[in-house]
Amino acid sequence: GIRLKSNFPYVSWGHYDVCKSQIYTEEGLAWDYMACQPEATDMTKYLRVALDPPNITCGDPPETYCALENPYMCNNECDATTEELAHPPELMFDFEGRNPTTFWQSTSWKKYPKPLQVNITLSWNKTIELTDDIVLTFESGRPEQMVLEKSLDYGRTWTPYQFYATDCLDAFTMEPKTVNELTQRTLLDIICTEDYSRGYVWKNDKTVRFEIKDRFALFAGPRLHNMASLYGQLDTTKNLRDFFTITDLRIRLLKPATGATMVDENNLSRYFYAISDIKVQGRCKCNLHANSCVFDKGKLGCECEHNTTGPDCGRCKRHYHGRAWSVGSYLPIPKGTQCNCTINPCVFFTFVSLSTGQLWHKSILMY
Repeated sequence: GIRLKSNFPYVSWGHYDVCKSQIYTEEGLAWDYMACQPEATDMTKYLRVALDPPNITCGDPPETYCALENPYMCNNECDATTEELAHPPELMFDFEGRNPTTFWQSTSWKKYPKPLQVNITLSWNKTIELTDDIVLTFESGRPEQMVLEKSLDYGRTWTPYQFYATDCLDAFTMEPKTVNELTQRTLLDIICTEDYSRGYVWKNDKTVRFEIKDRFALFAGPRLHNMASLYGQLDTTKNLRDFFTITDLRIRLLKPATGATMVDENNLSRYFYAISDIKVQGRCKCNLHANSCVFDKGKLGCECEHNTTGPDCGRCKRHYHGRAWSVGSYLPIPKGTQCNCTINPCVFFTFVSLSTGQLWHKSILMY
């Protein structure tokens, strides 16, 4: 399998391993003990994508599209049976070094006035922690209405991350707001933004963002003097950690770009969705009990330390309940990751007498 590993090697510390890295100090080379967590990487390499409705991708039957900015330029063809003309979902995640740009494309709005709506669900079958902005690049004009949602329970329930609209009040009965208007107290608020939906411009304004880094910067605040202070705040702010944690993302496309207040009903092949790239940067969530994550047989899993086990290192190994499981710490040793999941002080064994068949029990101290 593929191993997603931290830059920090292992070091033995008592009954468990912690993560460390070498740093240079005034006294020379020293070890800096850090929280155990896999390094951040491109998480789109490990996801599954699903579309709803499933037959919303263009090309079956073949269809010709017109340009949104020029209704008389109708030379874009989509045909699922021809590789050069097909636009399947996996083209949202391929390497964009090639020319021309590759992209997924929906059917056109040929059933107008019925809404042209698409759900794009990205699933990891694993909890992951987001470390950078989520960025969607549209080739069709950015949608006029869209919602980005997250799930923490593998798609059973969903909560909104952010609303997007050309008119937030009209679309979602929400006052428009930007992430720059948030404060340290309101950084977890769900907002509707008009920043990524306005304007009759398709060649330059292609991206829609969910600003992870800006929100995290609000959390760190101007009073942040050192990383230990930030780690300490993270240890006591579960809501913030959960806010950046997901198992699934869902992009709900509710209204395509129209470029006008009225839809041209005589030329509905101008209206559709097309996405050339989706960026999701993050790391496996291992509850700070692993510094590497393995992708094997289509599944991600933590390589757990500290006598923990499970896909997220979320419980103690068998016979290691001498101290209850708890999440690791962002703080370095000695205040950081405490030695939980220690070996049981004594384990009970059952013996059978070969001569009498009698059962008897004996406890053996384990160290």
